[in-house]
Amino acid sequence: MKNMLEIRWHGRGGQGAKTAALLLGEAAIRTGKFVQAFPEYGPERMGAPVQSFDRISDEPITLHCSVTNPEVVVVLDASLMECVDVTAGLSEDGVLLINTSQSPDEIRQHINWQGQKLYTVNASAIAMETVKKNVPNTPMMGALLKATNLMNFESMLEDTKHKMEKKFKNRPEIVEGNMAAIRRAYEEVKI
Repeated sequence: MKNMLEIRWHGRGGQGAKTAALLLGEAAIRTGKFVQAFPEYGPERMGAPVQSFDRISDEPITLHCSVTNPEVVVVLDASLMECVDVTAGLSEDGVLLINTSQSPDEIRQHINWQGQKLYTVNASAIAMETVKKNVPNTPMMGALLKATNLMNFESMLEDTKHKMEKKFKNRPEIVEGNMAAIRRAYEEVKI
């Protein structure tokens, strides 16, 4: 389909890949887009490799399968690159976004990827400082918007805040920590 963006999220169980895909999808719906956001389940357990997906389009989406040729790949845990081919199906003009303290050049050399759009952000450090927990999913959403211009940043932030306020009614520090994490990652992502 033309005018459709496919995103594949790689993470480990407990890092929030599913939650990030769902939050991003819900924010895109509020902008008038058609969306699919879904995880791919197997025998997952805490720490095991997991994948989630987003499809975002200006037109109704009629596909009902996994994302095999994404335009964007988001990696929540850089150690996955040792056991999973995170770039599988990603074209050289696709976007690769990795949670790491390394620079894009260091990652490019490490995985020998020739693609042009490689971004890194230390989402784990940001999460530890803002949310007090190593769950890099929300910071990676901020970095993703900076890397792709997928939608208006403030609109996504507001929608995500609204969703989190419902979930964490009596825990405003969690909501504010996540909002700060998203904003910092948006500002700190490296090209």
